[in-house]
Amino acid sequence: MSLLKAVNIKVGYGETEILHGVSMEVNEREIVCVIGPNGAGKSTLMKAILGLLKPSQGEIIFDGDDITSLASEQRVRRGICYVPQSENIFPSLTVEENLEMGAFTSQDDYRVRMKEVYHIFPDLKETRKQKVRKLSGGQRQMVAIGRALMLNPKIILLDEPSAGLAPRLVKLIFDRIVLINHSGTAILMVEQNARQALGLSHKGYVLVMGRNRFEDSGQALLENEEVGRLYLGG
Repeated sequence: MSLLKAVNIKVGYGETEILHGVSMEVNEREIVCVIGPNGAGKSTLMKAILGLLKPSQGEIIFDGDDITSLASEQRVRRGICYVPQSENIFPSLTVEENLEMGAFTSQDDYRVRMKEVYHIFPDLKETRKQKVRKLSGGQRQMVAIGRALMLNPKIILLDEPSAGLAPRLVKLIFDRIVLINHSGTAILMVEQNARQALGLSHKGYVLVMGRNRFEDSGQALLENEEVGRLYLGG
C-alpha cells in the first residue's frame, strides 16, 4: 500500500529549477533508494517532500492525504522525519539529550522509545552520557538517525547516511537501516554508495539532471547493464 508519493514535482531555488517533473513512490514497510550523479536533484527531492522547498508544480501525497501545502512541522507530526547529510545533531549535548530533543513533539513517554533506540544502536546506550562532539563519525550518524526515530515515524528520509564513513561503519549503518525497516518504518534514502544501497532496497530510482531516468527493483537496477556502466562504476 502506498505511503508516500511525489507526483510530477517541479522545484528549485529562486529562479533556478532543479527538478523537472520528478515522480516517485514509497510503499509501507519499503526501503527505497534514490541514486544518481552529483547535481541530479536527489537532496532537493528530499527537501521538497519535507516541505523545506515549495514545488511550483506537482503533489506530495502521504498516507492518502495531499500534504503539498502543509508546513514542515505538520509533516513531521504526521510521521515524516528527515535526517540531513550535515548539521543533523547537537554536538554540545549528550547522546541522551539529543534523543530527548528528538521527542519534542511526542505525547507519549519518550523513555519507552529511547529504550527501543538503544536496542537498535547499542553504542548509543554505552555512550549516552557523552557529549556528541566526542563521538566517532559513525556514532554521530547513529545519534542523528536515533533522534529521528524518537518520534516513531512512519517514514524516515535519509540523505547520504554513509557519507564520510569507513567501509566497516558503512556496513554497520546499512545493517541498522535494515533493522529499522524490519521494525515497520519505511525508508527513503539518497545514497552515493549506490551498489550497497540498491542491494538492500526494495525499489530504486535513478535521477539524472532533475528527471527520472530509471525506476525498478533494487536488484533489477543492479543487474541493468546501462545503470551499471553509467552510475555504478561499470
